[in-house]
Order: sequence, then structure tokens, then C-alpha cells
Amino acid sequence: MRSVQRTPSPRHGPGPSAVDAGLLRDVSLVCLAGGVVGVSFGAIAVAGGLPVWVPVVMSLVVYAGSAQFSAVGVLLAGGGPVAAAATGLLLNTRTAAFSLAVAEHIGRTRLARLVGAHLVTDETVAFTLAQPDPARRRAAFWVSGIGLFTVWNLCVAAGALAGGALGDTARYGLDAAFPAVLAALVLPALREDAGVRRAALAGAVLALALTPAVPAGVPVLAALAGLALHGGVPGRRKGPRS
Repeated sequence: MRSVQRTPSPRHGPGPSAVDAGLLRDVSLVCLAGGVVGVSFGAIAVAGGLPVWVPVVMSLVVYAGSAQFSAVGVLLAGGGPVAAAATGLLLNTRTAAFSLAVAEHIGRTRLARLVGAHLVTDETVAFTLAQPDPARRRAAFWVSGIGLFTVWNLCVAAGALAGGALGDTARYGLDAAFPAVLAALVLPALREDAGVRRAALAGAVLALALTPAVPAGVPVLAALAGLALHGGVPGRRKGPRS
């Protein structure tokens, strides 16, 4: 009589092997770049005349670098809180599409989805989608999300407390680390999928064309139109698993 072998139950979360040294290294580099920008944001906000608590609370509640810089810029230019909030919301609308891209990798509980939604950024989405399997994607999202959120808020607080003594750290060109890292993270997807390449190229061309004529942040939103080219590329295999 054959013995019955029990099939191990699937893991509900990423195991230790889902987080490798390469991922931790890449996340650390992005955290370093984010920390520099966070210090700059806190220092600029306080040097411009805002109370220390404003950039600190904004970083905890809003947590969106470009939206925060834009909102503070509006406030320092004399605009009201409504105009500042509207500017931030406009720039942050792109995260709605990002959230759909990583929703299945965040978790199934309401708490996981609530916390995960707050951690969705350009960087966490890039880290997540660059991974080859669901377990690694989930691990990448949470490792990068928690790491970036922690470093960003600590550095914003440090910059705010330092005030104007640090000056504008963006003059050193360190903000270029973000686009460089994001480009490196999306390269694997560009190599493997012709549809992704066409969508990315169309979005990039559209964003570059609009940049001189529209406010900051709008070209990023317009670039999402390139997604219309993904999924309908001639020659793509169609089948049950497409």
C-alpha cells in the first residue's frame, strides 16, 4: 500500500530567500538618494519661513516627494493651502495607475492594502515589477516601501531642524540618482517585452514634447498614454496564458 505524502501548503508570505543581497543593496542606494532629497526638502521648507512641523507632518501624511516640493513652492510663493493641495493632488494622480500595477503584490488583508497604498511610489513600483516572481515582488515592495518611508521622514525631520544652514542640496546634482536608478530597474522589462518598449518610447516622446509647454508633473501623467500601445503589438503570442 502506497504511503500518502502530504503536499506542503503554499507560503502566504515571502520567505527569507525572497530578499537577496542585490535587492537590499539597490534599496539602500535609493534610500541614500532619497535621504539627501529629504534633507533638502526639510531645509528648504523651514528656510522659506514655514514652521518645522509643516514639512514633517506633510512627509508623514502625504509622502510624495514631487507633490511635497510643489505644494511647499506654492505656499512659499504666497499661494493658499487650497492651491497647494490641488497642485500636490495633480502630481500624485499617477500613483493611481501605479497602485493598480502592484495591487496583487501588496497583500490581501485590509490593513496590508491600506498601509501598502500609502507606500506606493515610483521607486517601490519599479522595484516590485523588476522582480521575476510573486514572492520576490511582494518582498521587494515591502522592503523598499518601508525602507524609503523611514529614511525619507527621518531625513526630512533632520533637514527641517537644521533649517537653512544646509542650503539647497539639489545644486550638487544628487537628485539625478533617482532617474538613474529607475532607468536601471526598468531595463529588464524593456529587454524582454516589445510591447513595453513601444509603450515606454511613446510615453517618453510625449513627455519630452510637453515638458517646455506645461507645468511640472503633467508630462508624467501624459506619458501614461503610451500604455495604449501595450497589449496590441502585432506578433505577440495570444493564448490562455497571454
